[in-house]
Amino acid sequence: MSAADERGRATRPTVLAVDDQPANLRLLDAVLSPRGYDVLTAHGGQEALDVLRERSVDVVLLDVQMPVMDGCEVCRRIRSDPTTAFLPVVMITAGGSAQRLDGLEAGADDFITKPFDQAELLARVRSLARIKGYQDTIRRQAEEISAWNLELEARVAEQVDELERVGRLRRFLSPQLADLVVNDEELLASHRREIVVVFVDFRGFTSFAEASEPEEVMDVLGEYHRALGARIDEHRGTLERFTGDGVMVFFGDPVPTEDPAGSAVSMALDVREDVRRLAGEWRRRGHDLALGVGVAQGYATLGRIGYPGRSDYAAIGSVTNLAARLCADAGPWQVLVTDRVLAHVEERVAAELVGDIQPRGFSRPVRIHDVTAPATGRDHQEVT
Repeated sequence: MSAADERGRATRPTVLAVDDQPANLRLLDAVLSPRGYDVLTAHGGQEALDVLRERSVDVVLLDVQMPVMDGCEVCRRIRSDPTTAFLPVVMITAGGSAQRLDGLEAGADDFITKPFDQAELLARVRSLARIKGYQDTIRRQAEEISAWNLELEARVAEQVDELERVGRLRRFLSPQLADLVVNDEELLASHRREIVVVFVDFRGFTSFAEASEPEEVMDVLGEYHRALGARIDEHRGTLERFTGDGVMVFFGDPVPTEDPAGSAVSMALDVREDVRRLAGEWRRRGHDLALGVGVAQGYATLGRIGYPGRSDYAAIGSVTNLAARLCADAGPWQVLVTDRVLAHVEERVAAELVGDIQPRGFSRPVRIHDVTAPATGRDHQEVT
């Protein structure tokens, strides 16, 4: 049994008896109270209306003939008040059909003729009290539905707001970071993890920027960034930053991936082909630009850096510096990778050994390879 049903069974129906004769009120109370009803009394029409404003009532027993305000006028006022418009009203009358007609026009639900039969009185009160109980249940359910609708609307609004927040975040962050910021910012706390870092930038950009109008430079960068951004999202890379023509992307964090090296090299090769196609159009506009890429693998410390009003998600460690150095050393359209990166992808790419180089800032030489293309058959063996 529900809590509402338990409350309904525990609550005695309330009857308001209205009559200007005290003896009649005592009689009604004597009949109803022992049968499980709470009886309120009023000695006139205005007193009855005052009681209804203050108390919840299930049935009104209303004498027709009363001084000052008769029962028909009381009934009309009950019906005109939205809070009592559907309250069951039984009129008690000693008159004939004319009084009954007046009572019906005033809004009465039923009639009892004086002197009344106790069994008939109880039957009519019981029937109308049950109807009032149904009305209360319907009203309560309507209120619950309204409350549920409001809660649902609030939840939908919250979800829409969250989607809008994610949409705004995705304009500035990678999809993985945007989802993490919305769902659990603690996942962005400082931690250490092995990642693969890709640095990409133009060869010839400095001279191009010096010789071109700023609007022209921004147009080229816009085309370049759109092509690059599509490939970053496709391969689920995490964009750390744009620095003009330079872009740093890493793989394997904040969402770990099974093959970060494979994703990184695939993205680099796809980006190279996309930018090559753009470069053909740029050459027709007089701009000689090419791409250089560096890819390195190693451990880094990752997390949020910045201040309360503005923060970025960054990777700090020698692996990022190494990828940047390889990118700087790469010739036009070269994708330079370390031995460690190639070990994960050598069955899937064609690569040529560049040699051992000493990147600036590193104490030991690093063996470097140029990934020339995805593998085709067995012709991808490395040239030594």
